Amino acid sequence: MNHSWLIWALLSAVFAGATAVLAKFGVADVNSNVATAIRTSVILIFAWAIAAVTARPLALGELSSRTWLFLMLSGLATGLSWLCYFRALQLGPASQVAPIDKLSVVFVLLFAALFLGEPLTIKSVIGGLLIVSGALVLGLK
Repeated sequence: MNHSWLIWALLSAVFAGATAVLAKFGVADVNSNVATAIRTSVILIFAWAIAAVTARPLALGELSSRTWLFLMLSGLATGLSWLCYFRALQLGPASQVAPIDKLSVVFVLLFAALFLGEPLTIKSVIGGLLIVSGALVLGLK
């Protein structure tokens, strides 16, 4: 079984951890919404550069309206998440904000079960409960 996804997931976690610390420095002297806009602009340029290098030339024209809809909704959810995250970082310590933010894993488990039909197993329920308890211990000092 190919587990290359695990490497990418671990890298994502490392970069997400760095994001919290870097963002905490970045929101110190600016409105959190402006900080989010700057961060998003950098991501936009970076993502399009990567897509230009790695995607087939006409890939956008081949996307279905359903794909566009769900990618746009995902983008809106991401934007709202980032706005809330940056505001939370501006108001609270990164060491407390980040664990609460990681409750997103629990929401993924629930949403995946509800909307994608993925099973909620004993393993995923126990893992979710551990994440909730960890977020409460670390996030609510």
